[in-house]
Amino acid sequence: MNILVLGAGIAGLASARELGTRGHDVTVVEYGRHLRLTGTPIDIRGDAIETVDRMGLLAKIQQHRVRMSELTQFVDSDGEPVARVPMAEISDSGDDIELLREDLVRILADALPDTAEIRFGDSIETLTDGGSGVDGGVDVRFVSGRTGRYDLVLGADGQHSVVRRLVFGPEEACLRHLGVYFALAEYPGEARAEGADPLHNSIYNVPGRMAGLFRYKGKAVAVFQFRSERIEFDHHDLHAQKKILLDAFAGYRSWRIPELLDVAVADPGFFFTAASQIHLPSWHRGRVVLVGDAGYSPAFLSGRGTSLALTGARFLAEELQRCGRDHAAAFARYEARQRPYVTFAQDRVYGGRDRMLPATWAAIAARNKALRASGTGAP
Repeated sequence: MNILVLGAGIAGLASARELGTRGHDVTVVEYGRHLRLTGTPIDIRGDAIETVDRMGLLAKIQQHRVRMSELTQFVDSDGEPVARVPMAEISDSGDDIELLREDLVRILADALPDTAEIRFGDSIETLTDGGSGVDGGVDVRFVSGRTGRYDLVLGADGQHSVVRRLVFGPEEACLRHLGVYFALAEYPGEARAEGADPLHNSIYNVPGRMAGLFRYKGKAVAVFQFRSERIEFDHHDLHAQKKILLDAFAGYRSWRIPELLDVAVADPGFFFTAASQIHLPSWHRGRVVLVGDAGYSPAFLSGRGTSLALTGARFLAEELQRCGRDHAAAFARYEARQRPYVTFAQDRVYGGRDRMLPATWAAIAARNKALRASGTGAP
């Protein structure tokens, strides 16, 4: 079949790889001008490890493995360690694979077959589903003015999916905000700083907020999280997003917070997102289906978004192969296989939020004391 995939993130690239290797002609359309390589390390967990193994990518992924989370510690205002982040918070088992997001994106992109291509700097303007008959298809008009007709359309364009909005309705109807925001900025000066400790990643808390400095593979990044009710903002307006971050930390001058905020303001690749989940009763409608965060974002707090993207891509491709041109049956079977993984991931976010973002100074102190007493978080 001729298949359109919206989004060149992990879900989109994995879907294109799995579909392309099964003989489908795949076009990936990405809003950005290039692959997004920014982001803290991500995890491949549970059955997603078997998924990348069956994709033939496990050995290459393991070559890029990092163990950043094992060296992450909470610090006080002087930068002295007060407790370690317990591995139970960030890992299911020793079999989990942690690697840089950019490494996984490159591995998936390099694994695309000749039957798959990526087109950057474009997006969908309209979708018209021509029906489920043999001659049916989806007529697409792109923002660039191009048009095309496809047998199937996959929305793998993330939490704020255009495909989902056009086919399933407004975001507000399916988005569940979890009360946390996340920001990330590269800190090239710190990565090169003489005497910088390459062996530890530091997290500092003030009530309802976290600022951190992480180092890996010769890089350094400033990381922020903060609690907040839902904030309306333009997801393509970096200036507005940086102002939200500055306002969230206004008045806090302890540890290295001002320095890290300056880094965030200066970074043209600044990344900002909400911890939100997507809940839909179905991930398919007609000839359109959702994969990854577009259909079932578990929020970054779960640590399972990457794994869901990988298993979703694999299951969908397998069911389309099994069901031939009966896309409706394939979509239903894909959803039946993927739904239990999504439910599990979405149910596991709140404990991590409370551990990483205590709401008061007293709660911060109590968390550190409990970690030291347990021995699992002793610095």
